Amino acid sequence: MEWLIVAFFGGLVGTGELIDRYRKAPVRYMWNLPAVFYVLINVAASLAALGLIQTFDWKFGGSTESAIRWTRVLVAGFGAMALFRTSLFTVRAGGQDIGVGPVAFLQVFLAAADHALDRRQIRSRAMKVSELMKGVAYAKAYQVLPPYCLGVTRDVPAEQQVELARQLALIDQTTLEDSVKVRLLGMEVANLVGEDVLRDAVQSLADEIRA
Repeated sequence: MEWLIVAFFGGLVGTGELIDRYRKAPVRYMWNLPAVFYVLINVAASLAALGLIQTFDWKFGGSTESAIRWTRVLVAGFGAMALFRTSLFTVRAGGQDIGVGPVAFLQVFLAAADHALDRRQIRSRAMKVSELMKGVAYAKAYQVLPPYCLGVTRDVPAEQQVELARQLALIDQTTLEDSVKVRLLGMEVANLVGEDVLRDAVQSLADEIRA
């Protein structure tokens, strides 16, 4: 029973982190091999922590057998995950802060999960966005669609909003046809807020953005 509970805690922590990371559609996005492996790593870390605790007979000050058992379960289930997410120091490379330590190991699998998701979703998303943006006037959509989607979502971090504005400005400065620009605009917005939000926004703003 102790081993099962610890494994559950470890898997819960890993799954919760992935749900937060892929909050736009967690059930659909999490089914790729690196993401599953990431959860299994969290489970294995918690089980290994419990094994070490039992091997060295650490009691953590418990006064009864029941208290000792449950303290060991909690320490192994959550303590291992806290340790696994620590960094000994931080280095800056390419304009980004990179943690050096156990957390770097987890970041490798998170990056792999992101890449697997991107490869799997890019073709489907491009086709859906192209269909959604058909008949939409670029000049109208550029002014209305991004702020509307951000206002509906309301949980997009400020730095991501700034990056979206930068990408949209680059698209606007190109000499591409408006029919291409409007699809690129839709892709950028969908990448940030999800296809469902973009679809609802296009439908809600149909009278304002249609060509």
